[in-house]
Amino acid sequence: MDFVEQIEIQSAALRGVAVAAGPDAPVPTCPGWTVFALVTHVGRAQTLAGAALRSAPDEPPAPVRESPEDFDELLTWWDERRATLVDRLRDTSPDAVLWGFAGPVDVAWWARRQAHEIAIHRLDGEHAAEHAVAPLLYDPEFAADGVDEYLDLVLRHAAHRAPVEVTGRLLLHAADAERAWEVTLTAGEPPVVGGVSGAATDTDCVVAGTADSVYRAVWRRPSGAVVSGDATLLSALPAP
Repeated sequence: MDFVEQIEIQSAALRGVAVAAGPDAPVPTCPGWTVFALVTHVGRAQTLAGAALRSAPDEPPAPVRESPEDFDELLTWWDERRATLVDRLRDTSPDAVLWGFAGPVDVAWWARRQAHEIAIHRLDGEHAAEHAVAPLLYDPEFAADGVDEYLDLVLRHAAHRAPVEVTGRLLLHAADAERAWEVTLTAGEPPVVGGVSGAATDTDCVVAGTADSVYRAVWRRPSGAVVSGDATLLSALPAP
């Protein structure tokens, strides 16, 4: 899967809807944000990632605290930072050991992280522009990988900071990707993620649909996934 290509595709889509919506449009999927704040966030995230690709594993890059206050200048600034990120992702040796949020990583880790970061925020831009958001924006392989990334990275780290407060077995099923995930939640303990170990009837909550819809559901965006059983198990998953 070409994650760098996805960064380019999803960034271009987000840029288009951001311009269409305008800087002051609210972002309903990110309460309190405007489109200006959304573009600022992704620009800073891509700037940080680009800096990390030139950082030793024990030397975190400096936080990005400044960005243009004019919307047109902000868009140009973001374009430049994104181009730098893409160039560095393509030019950095796959064997390089780099700084990452939870320890040393490689260039593939950053490509994947940034691909899903921008893909989810592209959805935010679509909602801000008040578009009738297409039910299928992401192909099954990419969307299923986004579920993997949420469970592997976001869920584990967020739950470490703030343990879940519910107990139950959650089944995620993406039929078009022929994938299923089981998440066992125990109040006060780290979630356990694995393959499906029992019948669907043994689960407390099932989230089923296309990989695209399950992807959106775990990342806490509006989704067409069908949720049956105890929906509080899904809502208890940490928000990214």
